[in-house]
Amino acid sequence: MESTDKVQLEIYLSASIEEVWKAWTEPDRIAKWFGSDPNGNVLKAILNVYPGGLFEVTFKDSDQTEHTSFGVYSVVREFSDLEFSWNWKSEPGVESLVAVELKVENNFTRMLFKHERLGKGSQHNYEEGWKNTFLKLERSLS
Repeated sequence: MESTDKVQLEIYLSASIEEVWKAWTEPDRIAKWFGSDPNGNVLKAILNVYPGGLFEVTFKDSDQTEHTSFGVYSVVREFSDLEFSWNWKSEPGVESLVAVELKVENNFTRMLFKHERLGKGSQHNYEEGWKNTFLKLERSLS
């Protein structure tokens, strides 16, 4: 169980800001990296990337457990900021917030990632999960 109310990670990716943005906003690209299991895979991705638009991503872990995350985009600034609510189908009524900020620094894209208002309602270890997920993101961009 999460003991803090937020996870904040700063990741430097050796890909263009446009490529990182597409990885977050295009269904075929998010399908290449989403989910914390290194051997898991995305089964379905629906991304309506505009303020008020819905997203839903279903993925399967290597042990065949399926997970569905979903939410609503609140901020969409192309190549810069993405904010959305975060929910699990398996945990009704437990909502948190995700913010992704992208900036170009030297020859890298700096991704400042925040997952806030985690509370104690979720059984997920978000810090470990997102770190594993972003390793997959890095691989998908290289």
